[in-house]
Parts: sequence; structure tokens; C-alpha cells
Amino acid sequence: MRILIIEDDAEAAAYMAKGLREAGHAVDHAASGPDGLFLATSERYDVMIVDRMLPGLDGLAVIQAIRAAGNATPVLILSALGKVDDRVRGLKAGGDDYLVKPYAFAELMARIEALSRRISTAQPDTRLKVEDLEMDLLARTVSRGTNEIDLQPREFRLLEYLMRHAGQVVTRTMLLENVWEYHFDPQTNLIDVHISRLRQKIDKEFEVALIHTVRGAGYTLRAAR
Repeated sequence: MRILIIEDDAEAAAYMAKGLREAGHAVDHAASGPDGLFLATSERYDVMIVDRMLPGLDGLAVIQAIRAAGNATPVLILSALGKVDDRVRGLKAGGDDYLVKPYAFAELMARIEALSRRISTAQPDTRLKVEDLEMDLLARTVSRGTNEIDLQPREFRLLEYLMRHAGQVVTRTMLLENVWEYHFDPQTNLIDVHISRLRQKIDKEFEVALIHTVRGAGYTLRAAR
């Protein structure tokens, strides 16, 4: 799954993100209400984790703005405010679940998994498909035709990003920021190496190549024209 964390406590956010990535999820982080709202309304996520007390715009206002924009992505609220009235206010603002700090990471994971199961019946687009290439975002599986394709976590994340932007040109900067979470150019052939490995798994055994280099621009995932 692709998960957005909106949390101003850098240490808490880093701990949460580390655990989620180790579980195989792609994670983005915003440290303020406005930054979180920008990501939530400009990118696509499977689950959002939102702290109530945020600088710039509080968590409940962020959630209300997300819902007002027509975004139905499940939201798990994190807060040190644990009274019944606080939880009710959070759920009425548009949250789908409410977890009180401090929390056990195992419980956080269980609640995220419960939210993902809930949306799996409501949102059939947990599967991505381009031509005969299919990705199951919940089962974390990839297949092309009748062939199951085994991908490493980073390869899965790279392919997911390409499939979500199928037919579009994806630049190296977009991949560095959204797949590797680098906001600088590491001056290495990191992307080339991973694209090459992905091509070996996705295209090598098939007549039609799906991953293409757009010279001077980046890459695109589409059927050959």
C-alpha cells in the first residue's frame, strides 16, 4: 500500500515510516497541515495517518478539507487526546479510525490492515492493469499473462508508480522523489540499474515491451506503438 503520514513530530514520524516500509509499504511524510493537505489532494494514497495537533492547519481541518475535495481515502487519526468527545469529534470530521498515543506499533499495523480490508470491497481499483500486466496492491503480487513475477520491495514500488502513471512520461526527478524519497540528485545510475532489472522481469520473456525510455525525458509504461 501507499501510505501518507501527516505528523509534525519528526522522531515519531521516522519510527512509524521505518516500520511501515519494513512491512513493504510505500510511505510519504508531511510535517505540517498545509503540506499534508497538498500531498493528500495531489497524490493518490491507500491510507492516510493524520496527527490531530499539526502546525499551520490542525489535523481535523486537514481531514475536513480532504473530504470536501471528494477524497474518500481511509484516514486513521493519531492523537494524545483520548477522551470520548475527542474521538467522536475526530470521526465526525471524516476520520475512519482513531488511535490514541502512545500506541503499540502492532496495533497501528492491525488498524491499517483493517482499513485496507474495508476498502478492498468498496474500491476494486486495488488492482492495477496495463495490457496483460497486473498488480494486486493488497496481496503485493505481480503477474503478466500467466506468469507470476517476483519483485523486490523497491522494484514493486517502482513498477507501481509507473503503472499509476501509465502512458505518461515519468521523469527521473519524479522517480527519485516518489520512489526513493530523494529530494536531490544522488549523481548515480540508481534509476538506470533498477529500470534495467525491472525490464528483465517484466519484458524479457514477452514479445511486447511495456517499459520504454523517452530519450532526454525519462520513462513511460505503455504498449509499443
